[in-house]
Amino acid sequence: MSQRVFITGFGIITSIGKNTAENLASLLHRRCGFGELNVLDTIHSKTLPACEIKLFNQELCELAGVPNGKGYTRTSLLGLIALKEAIQSASLSPAEVRDAGLLSGTTTGGIREFERHFYELMDPLQKGDFAQFADTANPGEHGERMADAVGIKKYIATLSTACSSSANSIMQGAQLIKHGKLDRAICGGTEALSRFTLNGFNSLMIVDPNHCRPFDNTRKGLNLGEGAAFLVLESERAVIEKRKTPLAELRGYGNANDAFHQTASSPEGTGAYNAMNLAMAMANLAPGQIDYINAHGTATENNDLSEGFGIQKLFGSDVPLFSSTKPYTGHTLAAAGSIEAVYCLLGLQHRVVWPNINFHEQMPELSVSPVRELKQEVDLKNVLSNSFGFGGNTSSILIGLA
Repeated sequence: MSQRVFITGFGIITSIGKNTAENLASLLHRRCGFGELNVLDTIHSKTLPACEIKLFNQELCELAGVPNGKGYTRTSLLGLIALKEAIQSASLSPAEVRDAGLLSGTTTGGIREFERHFYELMDPLQKGDFAQFADTANPGEHGERMADAVGIKKYIATLSTACSSSANSIMQGAQLIKHGKLDRAICGGTEALSRFTLNGFNSLMIVDPNHCRPFDNTRKGLNLGEGAAFLVLESERAVIEKRKTPLAELRGYGNANDAFHQTASSPEGTGAYNAMNLAMAMANLAPGQIDYINAHGTATENNDLSEGFGIQKLFGSDVPLFSSTKPYTGHTLAAAGSIEAVYCLLGLQHRVVWPNINFHEQMPELSVSPVRELKQEVDLKNVLSNSFGFGGNTSSILIGLA
């Protein structure tokens, strides 16, 4: 387990941009993707706005380089767009791609396509072969299709740990590299909006029909979003052999479980504290050496309070700069961890800290508040990115300058 793990490339698509350059420009200019739903067919299109990518599937097919798009779900297409950009960003050769691993997180996979046939499948009087719809409902199908499209052969895995899925895919990729199983792992996640997701979160009464306000005392819930992001991880040996200049180093990571509730975090922030503490311990860093935290920050009453307590417990009176970027992209569920890891990388590269937009009123339970305005020329060396999922699955990854 002596191998260091470096990040050599990344790709991203969200509601604020279909590539890295567009995402960066939106972050710098406070442009968010929140608005009425135009692509997803739902009765809630006007009453439950979200952060939707305003491209229909045929347009995504063209971006992904699969013009006919046959058999591709929206989740697969979003993932493939980000995956191809990551490969190009890292300047991987076809041989290096073939021998890489692909680890992708998702929660609902292709359920958006599957749900269109729900009533047919539930009707006992319907006849015919319905097996053709079964593949899209398999969460692992998107990873296999993406791997086939770019020629990855060595290792393919799908992770589904709710909203920590893509953060955990990054961790597992790093472990495979550290154990000498892979020299390169392309890790991340992809998620498309669906009626199932929108209706499900709405039934939990944690969706805000207005623009979400993480860590604000008036917060009423999250906004959903869609997108994908992938990071290229490479071993120290591979970086040296190819004489690459890495973008950053994955210095640490931690995964813990609140063991508190199926859909709520512990009131004390135990999982958040443990995940961040584990990541810092792996990196052998003290609390004072963390310069920024990209918080999970969903804008739900429970999450922000729990995460805030976890941060305060770990850092005491010296809490680093922190913010949530979910008002920009919405909560992209399984893709959130890798999307926000990319935002941390962009912050390191450009020496900026992203503002927690929509924050106005301090939470009385916390003694700290998030960054409100864009901070530039910030001396960033080590940043944490938090991702917390249902079932108490809490994860934190620590990225530092290489």
